[in-house]
Amino acid sequence: MRALKIRSLVLVSVLALAALGPQTASAGSFNAGPLVQVTGASPFAGCTADDVAGQPGTNFLNSEVEPWVDVNPTNPKNIAGSVQQDRWSNGGARGLVAGVSFNGGLTWQTVVIPNITLCSGGSAANGGDFQRATDPWLSFSPNGHLYQFSLALDIEPPPGRVGGFGKNAMLVSKSTDGGLTWSDPITVIRDENPRFLNDKNSITADPTDSNFVYAVWDRLRLGVGDVINPELVPGNLAFKGAAMFSRTTDGGQTWEPARVIYDPGAIAQTLGNQIVVLPNGTLVDFFNEILGARNDEGPGPFNLSLVRSTDKGATWTHGPAIRAAKMFPRALFVPGCCGVYDPETGDPVRTQDLIPEVAVDPANGNLYAVWQDARFSNNGDFSDPSLMIDEVAFSMSTDGGFTWSAPIKVNNTPTNIALGNRQAFIPSVDVAADGTIAVTYYDFRNNDGGADLKTDYFVVHCHPTAGCTSPGNWGDEIRLTSTSFDMRQAPLARGFFVGDYEGLASDGNDFVAFFSQPHGSDPASVFFRRVGP
Repeated sequence: MRALKIRSLVLVSVLALAALGPQTASAGSFNAGPLVQVTGASPFAGCTADDVAGQPGTNFLNSEVEPWVDVNPTNPKNIAGSVQQDRWSNGGARGLVAGVSFNGGLTWQTVVIPNITLCSGGSAANGGDFQRATDPWLSFSPNGHLYQFSLALDIEPPPGRVGGFGKNAMLVSKSTDGGLTWSDPITVIRDENPRFLNDKNSITADPTDSNFVYAVWDRLRLGVGDVINPELVPGNLAFKGAAMFSRTTDGGQTWEPARVIYDPGAIAQTLGNQIVVLPNGTLVDFFNEILGARNDEGPGPFNLSLVRSTDKGATWTHGPAIRAAKMFPRALFVPGCCGVYDPETGDPVRTQDLIPEVAVDPANGNLYAVWQDARFSNNGDFSDPSLMIDEVAFSMSTDGGFTWSAPIKVNNTPTNIALGNRQAFIPSVDVAADGTIAVTYYDFRNNDGGADLKTDYFVVHCHPTAGCTSPGNWGDEIRLTSTSFDMRQAPLARGFFVGDYEGLASDGNDFVAFFSQPHGSDPASVFFRRVGP
């Protein structure tokens, strides 16, 4: 594969830190380092290849959302993240950009990931003939090679086809120099039939073998004659959304044909597939199993579910998925897009309502999951959505995913403030080398009812020796935003939007947070902050 050296001219150091407020913070046994701005002006500002004016929707120039991050195991000073660049209101962004640091996050360089979309040099010849890209996800292999996985798409169906999806594909790019240069993408799957959409992808490099990397996503199939409504699950019995899988066994030179590893059946789908690898090499794929026509695990269609493979993905669990927990996001009980809302206006905030986040302790194999859940509000009474809010649910397994602890609330948002300001959302989870678990999230605790919707980003942690199935052992909360930002300035994508997920990784006993927020005149910029003992 040919490496393309496409680098931006933007080298962002510790920008305007004085204007951002205090550079350090501490709480309990954790401390926070400087808040560092990673992204700035869009590298696509002068691009005309994607015909912005001719596409439906509104494009938000200079917005960077939905970041993911990982740390190079061969050089922990090398941290890389990927983000959506210039988000559209109705899906996707104009391209994807990587943020790369070689000094532990003190300074960053932004790099366009090439040939994913027309604005990043894509064409029919290199597989990147798409107007938009989304769902960036990356992972380092044990040898330091970096893999980036993305959904590339056109928002409109092909000419002559009414309804349905535009052409779309799952693309894998590889970097052997820590994220500075990237190969041409390899197409793992491509669909031009408007009945099919590949969506919500993630990629996991096997931490025990650099030859193996695993890609997973869901593939939605509409029934013949369905008129697509992106807010609703279509009612045709042919609708389904199986979990799809591909892997490389030769370090990214080739990828196996995409195949189904779990099919939940008709009028059902998986969403938010994510693989983690246990210390014994077992793969565990987590997802929200949405059961529209049936639910054999009690009330509510959303389930934190998983399937397992003990042979590096060659075969997977047969029969029903293991259902670890029910998920009760507020969005389940209200019409429209979102369960999180602007406390003053009621406008939607599009968040991680339906997508769980997971992590594994690489030493002992403990599994941890977080998601947005409304069960902790209104004493668990779901009859009145106006008295419900989303908060952060946590559950864990110590036996490889077969059994799970009862969900608990772990966000430390104050409870003596207005109900709408207590909403906590878009949680991420990761595990440090010493077993400490960290969870990050946004909330509105500093909102004062003024012209802006004051929003902040926080982290809490727990060490398993303290008993992390007890809410009282989650604490030492640190505010990661030095000053509150205005969520109402964020890009609009069926609600104020900074991403369906945010980045959180570990570096030894430290955690590195990689998150999006409106900043200055930019609808959204990505920031980095390190926390640890």
